[in-house]
Order: sequence, then structure tokens, then C-alpha cells
Amino acid sequence: MASPRHVPVLLDRVVDLLAPALDEAAAARLGAAPVLVDCTLGLGGHSEAVLERLPGARVVGIDRDPAALALAGERLAAHGERFTGVHATYDEIGEVVADLGLGEVAGVLFDLGVSSMQLDVRERGFAYAEDAPLDMRMDSSTGPTAADVLNTYSAADLTRVLRDYGEEKFARKIAAAVVRRRESEPFTTSGPLVELLYAEIPAPARRTGGHPAKRTFQALRMEVNDELAVLRRALPAAIDVLGVGGRVVVESYHSLEDRLVKQAFTAATRSVVPDDLPFVPEGSEPALRLVTRGSEKADAGEIEANPRAASVRLRAVERVRPSDGPQDRPQGRSAARTPRTTHRPDTRGGAAR
Repeated sequence: MASPRHVPVLLDRVVDLLAPALDEAAAARLGAAPVLVDCTLGLGGHSEAVLERLPGARVVGIDRDPAALALAGERLAAHGERFTGVHATYDEIGEVVADLGLGEVAGVLFDLGVSSMQLDVRERGFAYAEDAPLDMRMDSSTGPTAADVLNTYSAADLTRVLRDYGEEKFARKIAAAVVRRRESEPFTTSGPLVELLYAEIPAPARRTGGHPAKRTFQALRMEVNDELAVLRRALPAAIDVLGVGGRVVVESYHSLEDRLVKQAFTAATRSVVPDDLPFVPEGSEPALRLVTRGSEKADAGEIEANPRAASVRLRAVERVRPSDGPQDRPQGRSAARTPRTTHRPDTRGGAAR
């Protein structure tokens, strides 16, 4: 199990970015406790820091992983009704906010990628350091596994997944080897896959860029959990539920994720007034403004203490005027959803993990 002392990437900076939307001044302006939606609750590290450092704020924690919800609920139980956990995917943020009777929220946080807890539990199959079942589902109760992807996708589809999500230079070679190998024995655990990757990736390439399985495992995880499609839906939904003065903060660890965030934030902060107009008519200003200039990165000290921080890209926006209406969302969202479950913490106790 992940260490309770694990510190999320850029924790202090994230809380500092959220603070103006969640502090006492914000509460006074709103006339109520400002609400943060932590869309990637995990073990609750970000939520715990917000609840401790911003005592007037409430947190709604979303996670598709029931195990994460249970552990975070124990960790945050001491905060009583200031914390609410919800079993959902984060593109359902609009429905979650409506179900809780909230008209709008003051903050939204995304810390994308896989959590330390998921990496540390062998049976989840996210890590390649030891032989384990090839699962990789963030919600292990539903959907295809990584083994299903390896055993059923065509060579062309495997190549696409490895190339697009893992940025793997040898995607075609690996995909062909996977198809050949599964004809004699289907993939069930990570060990044979790691062996295959060592055999197919040339030795010079294995000596650079980290473990040779890193890119393939990342790609499989993103495919199994449909991460980019969920994020593409979630970003405009998060902006829609944001009240004036509220902020959306996103930590990305993959270039495709960061590109989606940049595009969504650029669209939300772009002026629709022609460049040659000498003034901006009242009411035509962008509804949001960029809080960070470009993407912020971790410094050398943080990367040394937490190697996961090496690839982080942090962006934030703030709503400065009311929305004119819901943002356009991509079509094709599945109507089939796992029923949401709201988790109230046990206020009788439970030490932080």
C-alpha cells in the first residue's frame, strides 16, 4: 500500500493556486463555504492539504476507483461533513455537482495519471517491476483489462495505442510481436510482456529513456481507462460549473494530456472581439483568464525528492465573469454509466493514513 507520507507533486503550489478561490475572503464573498471538486481524489493528499490549510472550504472528491474512495474516506474522516466522496469518472463532474445540490463550485482540481496507491498494489497490474495480472483498470469492477487489449486488438490498433499514448518508437515492431506471441499463449500477467519488450526494443534504445516497459504500460493504461476521451469531456464540464472567482487547476504528466488542457484553456480565455477593434465592448471580455503563464514545471529539488514530478505540467485558469451558457462538448458520450455512490466519512475516528 502507498505510504501515508507520500506527498503529491507540487502540493504547495497547487494549494497556493486554489487558495484565492477557497479562502476566508472567498467564503465571505460567496456567503457560504466555497467548494473544491477534487476530480482525482486518489489517496486524498491534495484534499487533505486544502481542508487543513483552508478551514472554511469544503471538498467533493471524485474517483472511479472504489478502493481509493475508501482509503481517502478514512484519511479525511476527521474533517466530517466538510468532505464528500463520490464514485464517478471525472467527466461526470456536472452531474455530481447537480446531484449534490450545488449551483456552482469555487475550485476544480485534476491531478492526472495513475495514483501511487494503484502503482503500489501488485494485483492492479499498473507496475512492471514484478509479474502481476495485466489489469490496469482504475475501476476494477468494470470494463476491459490490459490483457484484453493485448489479446484482442489487431496489430494496427496495438500500433496506434503504443504510438499515440506511449510515444513508443518501436510500436509497430512490438505490436507484431504481441500478435505472434498470443497465438501460442494469451497474455495474462506482466512478466511475459516485459520479456517481450526487452527482446523487441534494441539494446541502444533500452539504455535511454527509462525502463523499456514504461511507455507500453503507460499506453495500455490510457487505453484501458479511455483517459484522453474522458479528459476531453471533463475540461469544458469543469469550466461550466465554475463560479466567478473560481479556478480550475490541472497537473498533467503526458504531452497529449497537456495539449488538451492547453487547448481547452486557450479556447476559454480567447477574446471573440476582432483584433482591429480599438476597444473591447462591455460584456465581450473572455469569461476566464489564465492564471499561469504557459505551463509550470517542478524545480530540481522537487524532482530529486519525487521523480514523478519530472514530467509534470501545471496550468490554471480563473473565471472572471459569468458564463454565457454551457460550453460545446464533443459528441458521442456514452449514456451507460456506473451508478454514482456518495460516501460520507465515518466521523467517529480514523487516523490519516
